[in-house]
Amino acid sequence: MKTITSIADIQKELLVHKQNGKKIGFVPTMGFLHEGHEQLLTVARKENDIVVLSIFVNPLQFGENEDLDKYPRDYERDEAVARKNDVDYIFYPSVQEMYPESPSVTIKVNQRTDVMCGKSRPGHFDGVATVVTKLFHIVQPDQAYFGLKDAQQVAVIEGLVKDLNFPITIKRVSIIREEDGLAKSSRNVYLSAEEREEAKQLFASLVLASKKIVEGERNPDQIISLIKQHIEMTTSGKIDYIEIYEYPTLNKIDILQGQIIIAIAVAFTSARLIDNKILIVE
Repeated sequence: MKTITSIADIQKELLVHKQNGKKIGFVPTMGFLHEGHEQLLTVARKENDIVVLSIFVNPLQFGENEDLDKYPRDYERDEAVARKNDVDYIFYPSVQEMYPESPSVTIKVNQRTDVMCGKSRPGHFDGVATVVTKLFHIVQPDQAYFGLKDAQQVAVIEGLVKDLNFPITIKRVSIIREEDGLAKSSRNVYLSAEEREEAKQLFASLVLASKKIVEGERNPDQIISLIKQHIEMTTSGKIDYIEIYEYPTLNKIDILQGQIIIAIAVAFTSARLIDNKILIVE
């Protein structure tokens, strides 16, 4: 495994592999790797000859009230996780390397951002799209891997790749869950013992909603009410949102049909948890 910090050096290394017909899989991250990232690396390892992991805390996607400096970093631990998962290259650039001067061009995302978590983070996905565009050009992977825990990000990136004609296949990787269904997250450690027990009800509400849809319910408002009632009755958390959209367009729907996403966000005392379920409604 090699760690490379220079754009020119990583491009030089990967060009040789591409010329030799090797398939390159890419997992872009901001580091502080957890089991969700490991799942991305596991899938990428199975499907590619070369696996590239990037670790870069991107300043463009942090808003005014979000503290870039407090974002957790632990490169030594990340390196150990990468080695354990048989990564070939870690691309670990500095901010100066990625943005040697103020960008003259950035990406503006026009759709899929004014719902769910994007509502409260204006400009966030513009920053995500800009850095992902740069990383795609630098690494030039055949396939790139993103977790459905952040389904809105996946939707934005799929739109980016489609609209800008990147010759890259985006691979969606399923949410990794605890035994009781709670989506794995580094934020879970901030839950009290009581909240941790309650938190499993978030996924339970999505399962309940899915069952209702399978039984024939097609009114999204009825499903939202069902989830709201379940979460309010079984947890002390404060509901941030419960939303249902087409996926991946994230367009509003009046009748449940086709591929949809049910997305929820619930705030507990010291942690805001998100979860979602994507399903196809006949």
